[in-house]
Amino acid sequence: MGTPVHAASFLRQRRIVLDTALKGPELTRILLHELFHFAWIRLSNATRASYATLIELELSRHARGELGWSAEWRKQSLHTNPGARFFREYLCESFCDTAAWRYGGTPRHDEATLAALWHRRRVRWFDRTFPQREIPI
Repeated sequence: MGTPVHAASFLRQRRIVLDTALKGPELTRILLHELFHFAWIRLSNATRASYATLIELELSRHARGELGWSAEWRKQSLHTNPGARFFREYLCESFCDTAAWRYGGTPRHDEATLAALWHRRRVRWFDRTFPQREIPI
């Protein structure tokens, strides 16, 4: 049996599956997270590398917390799974959680544990990278 989840994205099929119990702001946050998986795969290598540089700075400064649980548990497991694949998965989840937090209109959430300094830097990265808020999915 797998891990229970609220949603899943099937990128090749261009399909998202959502738990029918999701409502209100939680539905918005999780749906946005899933939509941003489609954006992540369409970003240029340079854009993904730019985001990776931002996250590597956070990690080098021992920034704790994240902007969603899917990134948080991957971040916590990086020290036991130090390979490139795990880091790439963490980057993607971090990007999706950050985007959902940035564009979801819910500034406070129990899963948003990243210090203000670091989430402000992520907001600036999103605002510089997508100044018109036009993000291809």
